[in-house]
Amino acid sequence: MVLITRAAELALVGANGAGWVAPVGTPGLDSPLSQPLAPWAPLGAISDDGLTYGFDEDNQEFTPWGLTSPFRTQITKSVRTFGLTVWETSRVSVMSLQSRLDAADLVPDGEGITKYADTASPVPDRRAFWFLVIDGDAYKGFYVPQGEINDRSDVTYKQDEMSGFEWTITTYPDEAGNTVYHVDKLPVTPAYTGS
Repeated sequence: MVLITRAAELALVGANGAGWVAPVGTPGLDSPLSQPLAPWAPLGAISDDGLTYGFDEDNQEFTPWGLTSPFRTQITKSVRTFGLTVWETSRVSVMSLQSRLDAADLVPDGEGITKYADTASPVPDRRAFWFLVIDGDAYKGFYVPQGEINDRSDVTYKQDEMSGFEWTITTYPDEAGNTVYHVDKLPVTPAYTGS
């Protein structure tokens, strides 16, 4: 008889979470239990679809003459993305990302009026991101040193639907060649042996 061990505490449900944005060069957090401080700015409420951590990879298979199975595979593309929909569309940090503008250009005046324009010639707009997924005592932190929104979905304004900005954020390598840094807190369970 085979003994199968299971620990529900080690299975993660994305029950809660949050996201922050900061200028490129802002260091990541050392712990997912730490509260991000300025210059980190919160993205506010995220839709109940949560956060999607995406993998886009291509590879080239090499099959030698006379064989029908490859004997080597070379990865030719490896991209990490994050997908989410933010609901606080009037938050300055969110408007800044959606419009590719500096947050200082979007601060309302004394009467609450903000004026800006969409450009026909957008320029690259890389930022640092920090995402946190929480499930009970389990925390998963994702630090993106350089990321950029490369896909924006249509925005719907409708009486029976929450308006939101749906984004796909592409990660880029930093000076060390890394795109995403993981900082997790695992739950303490007697069944956990590290393997």
